Amino acid sequence: MLTFEDVTGFFLKAAAEVGLTAHPEYWINSRTMEREFACTCHIGSCEQVENSSICTVSFSWGSLDTALSLEGPRGVCDFFHEPHADCPHLRTREIPALVLDLSYSLSLKGTTFSEESLLSLTQMLRLRASEHSSRTIETRPGVTLTLQDHRLAPESLTLQQRVELPIWHPEGLRGLHESSPYQYSGGQTLSPDWSHRYSYEEEEEGEAEIVADDPHPEEWLPRVMVDVCQDIVHVLEALSAVCSLPD
Repeated sequence: MLTFEDVTGFFLKAAAEVGLTAHPEYWINSRTMEREFACTCHIGSCEQVENSSICTVSFSWGSLDTALSLEGPRGVCDFFHEPHADCPHLRTREIPALVLDLSYSLSLKGTTFSEESLLSLTQMLRLRASEHSSRTIETRPGVTLTLQDHRLAPESLTLQQRVELPIWHPEGLRGLHESSPYQYSGGQTLSPDWSHRYSYEEEEEGEAEIVADDPHPEEWLPRVMVDVCQDIVHVLEALSAVCSLPD
């Protein structure tokens, strides 16, 4: 079983391990009963944060996540209907992932940039951020604007990324993109008993159909959170480096 507190705890521990300063916040939506987590992260002391790039990591934990945590993939059935042995929910890869939203920003501190320079900065930021992001599935740079003297002026450079953690996926860690069948990105191999906790059945059409099993995300999620936090450090450094380049 994995809880909201487990996931937030894994992230905060990983952030401390890689040297990120973290400022977590927690909410609960009284209408939907969703739990929400947001954590502002930066490198270095809080006194210098106004001149530093920052990243806000956020995710929501809903009732479906709780059902999946209690029952594994079978929790999809429990959430929508009475479970039965031949339900396609138990033989699907389409189980919702836990999505982490990463929002980066760095103030331009009133620096004047031409339109061409801003375009070049965002393109370079996207390239460098993508190079240093092993877990993200999306990278979108941008610029926020403010109205000054009846003109729009750039205020900060931003970057949006997403990380999908298939913690309920029948294949467990194998469901992560760019992951080898039996190996963490950090080089640790999975134990033999874990690597065989999934199996396949052949459909009549000859296509492999996965049989859902208990993924045990608590076995590998702490290591993946370290990877995510290391990516955050690298992107924060890339954001600061790009903005320090001469115009």
